[in-house]
Amino acid sequence: MSTTDTFISHMIELRDRLLRIIIGTVLITVVLFPFANEIYQFLASPLLNSLPLGGQMIATDVTTPFFVPMKVVLLAAFMISLPHTLYQIWAFVAPGLYAHERRLIGPLVFASTLLFLLGMAFAYYLVFPVVFGFIAHTAPEGVAVMTDIGKYLDFAMTLFIAFGLAFEVPVAVILLVSAGVVNVATLRGARSYVIVGAFVIGAIFTPPDVISQVMLAVPLWVLYETGILVASLLQRRNQQQLH
Repeated sequence: MSTTDTFISHMIELRDRLLRIIIGTVLITVVLFPFANEIYQFLASPLLNSLPLGGQMIATDVTTPFFVPMKVVLLAAFMISLPHTLYQIWAFVAPGLYAHERRLIGPLVFASTLLFLLGMAFAYYLVFPVVFGFIAHTAPEGVAVMTDIGKYLDFAMTLFIAFGLAFEVPVAVILLVSAGVVNVATLRGARSYVIVGAFVIGAIFTPPDVISQVMLAVPLWVLYETGILVASLLQRRNQQQLH
């Protein structure tokens, strides 16, 4: 088979994999569409539960009550279809990898997906109640806390992404060590800088209160230490296999 034929076959396979990803996401979106308001209600419940009695959210744009729940449905469909999406990506790239690369990348893809979802769950179940409780109880007297549903979605997405990426730190550490970019000793020596950086990141991506900053910074540091531990174990095992 010529180089041109090989390239065309790869492009055809890539097209088929992308179509499967899109079809899978669209099918789940269609299934979830009738429950759009209920799904948004679930997303908004940490804020609604923190508001004073009778408190509610508002929609300031004409189309917001329709489009915001639809965006939440698309987010939910993306998350539910993520295993299928990653499988299609894995099936496309796996034939071009060496055996040792397949052994490493497969678990890392699974771990990165799980960690990202765990980061989102950590934000939803632990951080949101603390943050919204703080905001609701520090509002000046006579000020009714009534957040626009679109702005709430943007805020929630920012925290989801921040905590999801923060929980990817162990995977990033393992990849850097496995690729030979840094070694475990260097990572241990950078511990103090990482701690300071974690609190800086917490201050940037969380609301202006110390509690939520700490709730991002501490897991970030713990996950960094976890990545160092796993990377050192893998490094030790590889050295033993060489001998």
